[in-house]
Amino acid sequence: MLLLRCPLLLLLLPLSSRLQKLPTRDEELFQMQIRDKAFFHDSSVIPDGAEISSYLFRDTPKRYFFVVEEDNTPLAVTVTPCDAPLEWKLSVQELPEEASGEGSGEPEPLEQQKQQITNEEGTELFSYKGNDVEYFVSSSSPSGLYQLDLLSTEKDTHFKVYATTTPESDQPYPELPYDPRIDVTSLGRTTVTLAWKPSPTASLLKQPIQYCIVINKEHNFKSLCAVEAKLSSDDAFMMAPKPGLDFSPFDFAHFGFPSDNNSGKERGFLKSSSKFGRQTSSKPRVDLHKVCIGNKNIFTVSDLKPDTQYYFDMFAVNTNTNMSTAYVGTFARTKEEAKQKTVELKDGKVTDVFIKRKGAKFLRFAPVSSHQKVTFSVHSCLDAVQIQVRRDGKLLLSQNVEGVRQFQLRGKAKAKYLIRLKGSKKGASMLKILATTRPNKQSFPSLPEDTRIKAFDKLRTCSSVTVAWLGTQERNKFCIYKREVDDDYNEEQKKREQNQCLGPDTRKKSDKVLCKYFHSQNIQKAVTTETIRGLQPGKSYLLDVYVIGHGGHSVKYQSKLVKTRKFC
Repeated sequence: MLLLRCPLLLLLLPLSSRLQKLPTRDEELFQMQIRDKAFFHDSSVIPDGAEISSYLFRDTPKRYFFVVEEDNTPLAVTVTPCDAPLEWKLSVQELPEEASGEGSGEPEPLEQQKQQITNEEGTELFSYKGNDVEYFVSSSSPSGLYQLDLLSTEKDTHFKVYATTTPESDQPYPELPYDPRIDVTSLGRTTVTLAWKPSPTASLLKQPIQYCIVINKEHNFKSLCAVEAKLSSDDAFMMAPKPGLDFSPFDFAHFGFPSDNNSGKERGFLKSSSKFGRQTSSKPRVDLHKVCIGNKNIFTVSDLKPDTQYYFDMFAVNTNTNMSTAYVGTFARTKEEAKQKTVELKDGKVTDVFIKRKGAKFLRFAPVSSHQKVTFSVHSCLDAVQIQVRRDGKLLLSQNVEGVRQFQLRGKAKAKYLIRLKGSKKGASMLKILATTRPNKQSFPSLPEDTRIKAFDKLRTCSSVTVAWLGTQERNKFCIYKREVDDDYNEEQKKREQNQCLGPDTRKKSDKVLCKYFHSQNIQKAVTTETIRGLQPGKSYLLDVYVIGHGGHSVKYQSKLVKTRKFC
């Protein structure tokens, strides 16, 4: 099979007067031509055994040609719509009669040949309208000039065409198994596990096949070409060639197709100037994901949203030809989140809350009496947590909390408050929360901005260390504790023990150094020092300072690792 653009065909047909047939496919020459993409540049020729990509403007038909030179030739034509339905028709007509005056060397006039080709509609072999990948297959086709006419009535679109006269040996598209469905084998709140039967092209013919999964929330896709068009619709697929300007079917780097040359950049209709292209409006990026997973036939999709319907498509891709076949897509709805129990907060009472990693908890506070203000005090024991407070559905507060924070909000008669606490991505979260309408009811002690303990290296001896920490203007009780640790005790171990909500009551009595009251009206002078004696030479100690509020609730400062001198 040889593909010819109409003018090229008209120039070559007079040679038939010498009784020479058009040649069959020369495989070596064909491979050379396919490598040299310029061979098909500005061409309406369909090459034998190679897939081409092209573009259609709405309501602007396009026609391709190819010649089958011998009767009883096998023929297969595949048309793949990408992002819009297509109308296409395949027809055949006899080749023009050979020139009269045998041996005279006088070809028929050009206009006469053109009329012979274009004025005859030919015999329609097949027609289709829709967005499915559709095939015409014949084991015995007549010789003649074949025409493929395509039309898009919906919108500008692109498509792919593949034609061959050796369908049995080519087999560029992966074959589907007898059951081409995708099975959902497991369903969770954020995960879906899919399984499918392998392509016989991989299992029997041992050709290199990889599987690509596509996940989205809108609909199933019928071709990988449609997926690529959707993925690139808002950036790469912005510029289209103007009608009347022909273009290479291989120059599609700007139309959602990979390209390994720069010819597209050099052509005028691919430049960003509005003179050479029509500008389309930008669309928001679609929530569409494609992942290729090699040759395995089971895969778990993760990080999905609960109670959400997703569509899943699977494509077998022949990595030698880069051509693909679609399995029968499926869809599934992830499970709902477990319904959260709402914890009732009592006015002035501290409530302990535990939140799983990435989890959330809901609390409700409904004051029994009218109030002008409401105070929420939060003590995050480990990593930062997020707090949101809504009053009768209206969002009043959204903050991240580390350590101890206090929030005072304007009250409202008979108001109800919904508190949402969201945990850390790093791990489980623990916190204490207090809600009250009485401003003087403060269970949590006030803290300075800096809760580090400073050790003075120059005052370090073989049996003592001297440390300092900041206080506040509020008179509080401070207790300091020590614990001997191994020399290989590191920051990672210390971090694991940074639960600020564990109070002195969890410590051994032998760990206690002393307790004292301390405050300063001048915040700049709110610093206290303490020397810890009776330590062993060359030993490491972990020091902790606890501040205890009027309500008995304690908060731990950041632990400090110190070491006594070995020789004095």
